[in-house]
Parts: sequence; C-alpha cells; structure tokens
Amino acid sequence: MNATSPSPWSAPRLSLRWWPVFLRNWLVWKKLAIPSLVGNIAEPLIWLVAFGYGMGALVGEVRMTDAQGATVLVPYILFLASGSICMSAMNAATFEALYSAFSRMHVQKTWDGIMNAPVTLDDVVMAEMLWAAFKALFTVTAILCVMLALGISHSPKLLLALPILLLTGITFSCIALIFNALAKGYDFFTYYFTLFLTPMMFLSGVFFPLEQLPEVVRAIAQALPLANAVALVRPLFMDTWPTQPLLHLAVLAAYAGVAFWVALALTRKRFAK
Repeated sequence: MNATSPSPWSAPRLSLRWWPVFLRNWLVWKKLAIPSLVGNIAEPLIWLVAFGYGMGALVGEVRMTDAQGATVLVPYILFLASGSICMSAMNAATFEALYSAFSRMHVQKTWDGIMNAPVTLDDVVMAEMLWAAFKALFTVTAILCVMLALGISHSPKLLLALPILLLTGITFSCIALIFNALAKGYDFFTYYFTLFLTPMMFLSGVFFPLEQLPEVVRAIAQALPLANAVALVRPLFMDTWPTQPLLHLAVLAAYAGVAFWVALALTRKRFAK
C-alpha cells in the first residue's frame, strides 16, 4: 500500500449500490429456495423434537427468575424453543456469511466480476452481510410458524421477536465475515465453529438457565451476543417483556458495528494484495 492509498481501517464508504448485489444473491437463491429452506430448518426442528419433547418429558419444567425477581416454572419445550430460534438465526447467518460468501469471493470470483461494474468492495461486503441476515430472518420465520402450529407459544408479542432475530442475524453475519476475510480455504471455518460458536451455544442459556453456571462463567456468558439475543426473545415467548431491553440491544448493535468495521478492513486488505 502506497502513501496515497486510503487506510483499510478508514470509515466504510457505502452507497445504495449494495442493492443490486443483494438482489443478485436473491435471484440465485430462489432457484434452490426449497432445498435450502428445508436444510436450514430441519436441524433446529430435530433439536426441538429430540430435546424439547424427549428430554422435556424427563425435565418437565425449568426454574427461572422473571422481571420482578420471582421464581417461575417454564415448560422445558417452551424454554428450549425460545433459545433454539435465536441459535437458528445465528447458524443461518453464519453459514451464509462463511461458506456461501467465501465461495462467491474466493472460489467463483463473483466479487471480482461484480466490481468490474461501478460497485465498490464496501458495497459488496455490505450486501453480503445484509443478505446473510435476510436469509436468517427467512429461516427463523419458517421455524416460528412451525412452533406456532405445534402450540408451543401463542404470545402476540412474538411479532416483536422478528426484528430482534434480524438484528441477531446481522450481528453474526458481521462476525462471520471477519473469518471469511481471513480464510484460505473452507477448513479454516472449523476453528470458528469449534472454538467460538459451539461453546457459545452451550453458554448462552439455550439449553439451560444461566443461573446454573458458576458465577465467573455466568459473567462471561452474559456478555456473549447469543445470550443477549436469548434474553430478549425468551420473555416474548412467555408473553412477558424482557428486562433491560435497551442494554441487550446495545450489546448486539455494538458487536455488529465493530465486527462489520473489522470485517471490512480485513477484506480490503485481502483484495489489496
């Protein structure tokens, strides 16, 4: 990089030209929409049936603390469903921003072709992030419809879960794009899943209350993005309001903002080589 080149860490230079890139991904995905959707919703529904109904029959109810500090008993199937839908948003956004985005960027060289048009790299990264978040929202909406059909929850507050799940998808797509920028091949993503996503899945209150964790571990867990998403969505399943919603939303937004900036800077560095 010469002295006149802008720093890769400079502010994002975005325009509405991300929209054609987003639309291109949508048109390609439409051709495989049904198998893609089935693949995205099958695994979380299997988790829900196996653990929710199977283990739920043994566990029965879970003790939780409500907004007033009182102890309440929640059916395990409801507890698991409210956490697993956040996990589904995380996984759907992550897979799209890792494997699919990496294929378009590195294997198929689609990004290079797009940038032959008057579209900047910043706009391409923005489009990939929003597309991954949209796919996550589409996936969790389908899963939520199945949960409603099963009668797991009938809370009207669940409509408010959709924008929260969209923000969750945005957050995890931004984080995943960091690893996409660093990857030399698909095998690199194993480190991200093994060392980051899988531990977070078990530490964020998806399968059991955070109160069961040791105090030090609980403090770390409460700072994780998935735990904050669960803290916002689970009360809505229970037809109550989350406690400290602005704090949880701020945490998710902070993760998304910082991660997008880092992902963009690393992607700029990669394409500058």
